[in-house]
Amino acid sequence: MKRVTGIGGIFFKSENQQQLYEWYEKHLGIQREAHGQGATFHWRELQAADGSEPGPKAQTAWSIFPQTTKYFGAGKAGFMVNYRVDNLDALLEDLKKSGVEIDPHREEADYGRFAWITDPDGNRIELWEPPKSEAD
Repeated sequence: MKRVTGIGGIFFKSENQQQLYEWYEKHLGIQREAHGQGATFHWRELQAADGSEPGPKAQTAWSIFPQTTKYFGAGKAGFMVNYRVDNLDALLEDLKKSGVEIDPHREEADYGRFAWITDPDGNRIELWEPPKSEAD
């Protein structure tokens, strides 16, 4: 079973979200979407190993959270990475057998299923299984 298929998102904390969003827009050209909650980078996975055929559509989210967010868990990290996975249930079962710390909370939305684990340094990791329809 392939575990992680890509980066689904990169999230980090800031004392001044608005100022930091403006800095990234001015200096790196990362523009927030209309809803103002970050940016989404759209791309395609590769079908063939040589990169000759485009594969399924994919996306990576990028967002700045307030410094006080609880979304990143109890760890000290100012960031959280969201990893795309093919089969969330099977991966969580394997991680459980390996003794990985797993948050019992789950979320489901029209844009996929989510679960969270914690690495040995206390960093919260978000796992995301995109909906099967996104593969078009």
